[in-house]
Amino acid sequence: MRIIGIDYGDSRVGIALSDPLGITAQGLKTLPNKVYDKMLDALVEIINTNGVCRAVIGMPKNLNGSLGIRAEVTNDFASDLKSRIPELEIVFQDERLTTVEASTFLNSTNTRGKSRKAVIDTVAAEIILQSYLDANPIN
Repeated sequence: MRIIGIDYGDSRVGIALSDPLGITAQGLKTLPNKVYDKMLDALVEIINTNGVCRAVIGMPKNLNGSLGIRAEVTNDFASDLKSRIPELEIVFQDERLTTVEASTFLNSTNTRGKSRKAVIDTVAAEIILQSYLDANPIN
């Protein structure tokens, strides 16, 4: 049983996968989101190829915990994904400050420029998924 972590954004979508035991998250890739249907097709392919049964999608909340316009967009994305894979379980994980945490990590690894832009969403997805796995152990 694998779980996918998703950091959804208007420009890019970060993807992470759990190990088969659901203990650790590994960053997989960042999908461009220039053509929405093409991005969804690629995501469905990743889910089907890896035997994913659950998607953990980062829910962008305001710092006070309220939901704003980005949360609505994320809910719409989750609905579109669910319509393509009805059996996929979808859960939301608070993603407040994950991009800051990803940025701090990339600073510590001295990742700069284009390399940074290419991986920050993947790292954010990894953080979202690992937070979920830590709070919801399978055993």
